Amino acid sequence: MLIQQIERLKVLFAGICSLILMLGIARFSYTPLLPIMQQQAGLGIAESGWLAGVNYMGYFCGAVIASFIKNLELKDRLYRLGLIVAVLTTALMGLSNNIWLWEISRFFAGLSSAAGLLLGSGLIMNWLIRHGHKTELGIHFSGLGFGIVVVALGVELMSPDFNWAQQWISLSFVGLFLFIPAWLWLPKPKISKLTNSGKQIEDKPPEKSFIYIFMLAYFCAGIGYVVSATFIVAIVDLLPGLEGKGTFSFLILGLAAAPACILFDFIARRIGIINSLIMAYSVQIVAIIIPSLTSNIILIMFSTILFGMTFLGIVSLVLTMAGRFYPSSPARLMGKMTIAYGIAQILAPIFTGYLTEQSGNYNYGLYFAAIMMCLGTLFLFLLQAKKFRGI
Repeated sequence: MLIQQIERLKVLFAGICSLILMLGIARFSYTPLLPIMQQQAGLGIAESGWLAGVNYMGYFCGAVIASFIKNLELKDRLYRLGLIVAVLTTALMGLSNNIWLWEISRFFAGLSSAAGLLLGSGLIMNWLIRHGHKTELGIHFSGLGFGIVVVALGVELMSPDFNWAQQWISLSFVGLFLFIPAWLWLPKPKISKLTNSGKQIEDKPPEKSFIYIFMLAYFCAGIGYVVSATFIVAIVDLLPGLEGKGTFSFLILGLAAAPACILFDFIARRIGIINSLIMAYSVQIVAIIIPSLTSNIILIMFSTILFGMTFLGIVSLVLTMAGRFYPSSPARLMGKMTIAYGIAQILAPIFTGYLTEQSGNYNYGLYFAAIMMCLGTLFLFLLQAKKFRGI
């Protein structure tokens, strides 16, 4: 029993390290470094939106690929390739100030993020099911929150002495240390349809109408997430009296996000996944709208905490649900859900960048995100009313 628990913790730690590397460093480093790159490297507001959009385009392409792959061994190879790409693309950001190289880096970092979040999470859920463990991924997804903490602390500590390029390079070296357990401690997958105890691993797909409605709801969540997640540091830095506080707010966001998935696992046990999602969407609407209404530091930090808890809770609940429907190949439905999320993440940053350039602030982008989250909540109520099986 002790050996099994140690092995479980090693696998979960591998997953946490992979998310810190492929999501936290390769993807989320851009958020706290964005204002620094605008100041030191001449990155424009519209260009910053395009770079974010290109990153999510890579993520979207990765989600599409993941939705079609059935072979666990191929998923494992692509997961490990994603680890390598995450380190290399982070370093590439600091090697030049050429916008085209930045776009190439952001696109492949997006592919890497999909490998970590979808393929890696699917492999870990498959391992948990095969070894008779609970299929909740709260501990695993805490790596997303820790990833935000790592990059926020790193940028905060490095900014006085390192320029934007040196910070990207330094973060790539941090990624190398995370690469080792992420690679070594996730075992190669077994392709048998039986668990270790001999039980059949059976998929229980939902109705097609559930998938269509839920993809619409998750599309709305993608817009609600991406506007704040991409621009939170810049948004806070532009508020009167809060100049320079943006990176600190990103750190708070990460600290709130780290335990959020575990918290929502407990909530979902008691009230169900759809009700938990309705709760998370509703709270996130409040979190999104607060920065457009006030520059009070206490309220802004409160908003950041609410956003950190809910955006990651939503992702965790959705991907855990996908794994329960398709335990033999969780990444298939995870990928389909993420296609909807990914389309939103491509379009919203570009749209928000142009809105901000025209208006001089991020308020219209925040209003847009809040409205879309309200629409997503209505889709969730529709799912609740239909009472789909297994939810």
